[in-house]
Parts: sequence; C-alpha cells; structure tokens
Amino acid sequence: MVSTPNKINEHIEFQDSFHSLKQRYPHKKNHYKFEDFFQHNPQSGTITDWNGARNIIATEDFIVALIEGLEKEVGSASTVLLYNIGREWGYQDTELFKSWFETEYKVSIQETHPSFLFEAWWWPFTSQGWGNWEIDLSDQRNGFMFVNIFDSAVARTLGDVGKPVCHLYAGLFAGFFSKIVNKDLGCIEIQCYAMGETYCRFLLGRKEKIDAATFWQNEGATARDIEKRLVSGEYLK
Repeated sequence: MVSTPNKINEHIEFQDSFHSLKQRYPHKKNHYKFEDFFQHNPQSGTITDWNGARNIIATEDFIVALIEGLEKEVGSASTVLLYNIGREWGYQDTELFKSWFETEYKVSIQETHPSFLFEAWWWPFTSQGWGNWEIDLSDQRNGFMFVNIFDSAVARTLGDVGKPVCHLYAGLFAGFFSKIVNKDLGCIEIQCYAMGETYCRFLLGRKEKIDAATFWQNEGATARDIEKRLVSGEYLK
C-alpha cells in the first residue's frame, strides 16, 4: 500500500490481467518489490498486481477521511462497521488467495504447512503497504494465537490517539483465518501503535477467548495482562 511516505496502495478487486514481468518470468518467486509486484497500465488507467488483483493509489488523507466520516455518520458503531468490512474482505480474499496459491505452488492449501501458508498470504499485503507481520502459533492448541503488525497503515496515519484503531485489520484476520480453519473465529487488537506502542498486536481465537479479552481490556488490562490470563487458562466467571 505504501508507494511514497504519503501514498497508500489498497487492494479493491480481482480481475484477470496481463502482467508483462510475470509473462516473462512465470516461476519468479521474489516478485514482491513494488516495481515488480505492480504493473501500471496507462491505457486502461489501472494498476494490477502479480496475482491479477486490481489496486488503487490513495493518499493517507483517504484513511483519515474514511474513519472520521464513519465516526460522524454512525458514532462509536464505526469500529464494528470497520471490523465487519474487514471480516468480509478476509472471507473474499481467502478465495482469491486459494486460487493463485494453488495455481502457483501446485498444491492445495490443506496440504501446506500453516507457517508457509500464512506467510504466502500476507506477502502481497506487505507489498500493498499494510505493514510487515509476525504470527505466533505457539498457543494455537489452546484456542488462540497472536499476530503482530509493524507499521500499520491505519495506526501510522492516525498517530497517537490513545486507543486501538486497527479494527479493519482485526476483521481481516478474523475473516481469513475463519475460512482457512473452517471455524468461527474472532479477533481483537490488544495493543496498538496509536496507543504509543511500537507495534500493533492482535489476539485471534474462539469467541469465549475474544469475549474474555474484550472484557479485560475494557476493565483496563494491558496486552501483557490479557496474555497472562489466557495462558493461565483464566475465563470469565
């Protein structure tokens, strides 16, 4: 999404499109540099990426206007709306990801090691400017896991506002992972760059885990507090 410090590149829809570099090097894997991953098509006025998805270029002012506009229209419900938008995005992007991944690697996503699968999914998002990530699967058997986002497009743009702001990311993770594991998962941001932290941290898991974390967070618990409670097996009474 970032093409310059003040530009973002946002994935919006899928379409089949001729990518000249991909045609020349169909087996190229290190294609995530901005100049490789994206192709500008002056005649049609479109920008497509390596996987055939159409993209747009928008300024960071777009993010501010979007969030402020939603807050003006629906108030505090804007966070739920952004989460639901992200969740639907995650659902739909799973189908796009499945299509290009299985075509490129000649293996089904069900037969792929989770760590490789998840990294393959997020690399295009990094190229599009949504930030680098780090995923922690160590507590997966306990019904939850953590995702860190470095340089969130939303949090970086809004700055230190003292509260979590990456609801779109939370919804995206919930939607994608729910489709991948075929279970209804939720996600909550428990630490945010917009709160003065160095990176954003998300908790992804089953409903009872997310409900508990949400309650503790509303009661003033920090990300570290929430993690300790979950690891120790604490639940809402």
